[in-house]
Amino acid sequence: MKKWLRVLLKILAAIVIAIVVFIAIVFIVNKVSSKSEQGKIQTYGQLVPVDGKNMNVFIQGEGEETIVLLPGFGTAAPALDFKPLIDELSHSYKVVAIEPFGYGLSDGTDKERTTENIVSEIHEALQSLKIDRYILMGHSIAGIYGIDYANKYTSEVSAFVGIDSSVPTQPGMDAELPVTTFKLLKESGFLRLVVKVSGDPYDGLPYDEATKEQLTMLSLKNSNSPTTLNEMKNISSNFKAAEHLTFPKELPIIFFIQANNEEIATWIPLHEEQVKDSIHGKVMTFEGGHYLHHTKSKEIAQNFKAFMEEVK
Repeated sequence: MKKWLRVLLKILAAIVIAIVVFIAIVFIVNKVSSKSEQGKIQTYGQLVPVDGKNMNVFIQGEGEETIVLLPGFGTAAPALDFKPLIDELSHSYKVVAIEPFGYGLSDGTDKERTTENIVSEIHEALQSLKIDRYILMGHSIAGIYGIDYANKYTSEVSAFVGIDSSVPTQPGMDAELPVTTFKLLKESGFLRLVVKVSGDPYDGLPYDEATKEQLTMLSLKNSNSPTTLNEMKNISSNFKAAEHLTFPKELPIIFFIQANNEEIATWIPLHEEQVKDSIHGKVMTFEGGHYLHHTKSKEIAQNFKAFMEEVK
């Protein structure tokens, strides 16, 4: 019995040591890789001074009308992620892709990630660029920031376009997210391991290998950063604050949304409710996932342009 007990203890000790060594290796590899990747991340766009920091903005196209693109939550490098859509839209429009604080090449910030602060910072960036009349186009949670923005800066926003954009009254947004767990995942290096074993999220999409490499490095840099974790912490309260907001009646609105949202059965009715009182409101559905601009950029650009012609 004593012999078997000693053997068992040795086995358990070996397992514990192996786990500790594995955790240490993951941690060290992440630290070394992160430092190495800092010098490999390529710059794009231009830095704009906002609230004493730098916000990165990418501009393409020379059309008379301007489209301001806003990302969904956690899109690590918006200007690169939106590239297929930017390429389609920039034939007819000047496209301005905003990378809010904590995203892309923009600085992080300690300021609370409330809708009020995020909207104010985006507006300051556009003011710095002397852009004062534009169409607001946003993906996912930009639907929440966008509805607040359109009400605050009514004279500047000429239309709103949602790409599978969030709705203030959508269910499930009052859940408390495990911010501490996400922070630990980042600091321990296990986020890198998860990304490594998860495969290429851009596989089969219209991105070249160099762009995909940049997207991966920026994702590892920005995902679960203090700034984005603070935004995650504020998601529930930001949805709550927008609960009774509606888009201005006179503002042209078009939503491009997925036809079969498996998580929210009322996805289409929720968006139809948002445009029901609009003078120019429309909802279009596409077969595809949440990131419709990855696979339906051409269709979004074509239908958006047609919509704007109808409005005129």
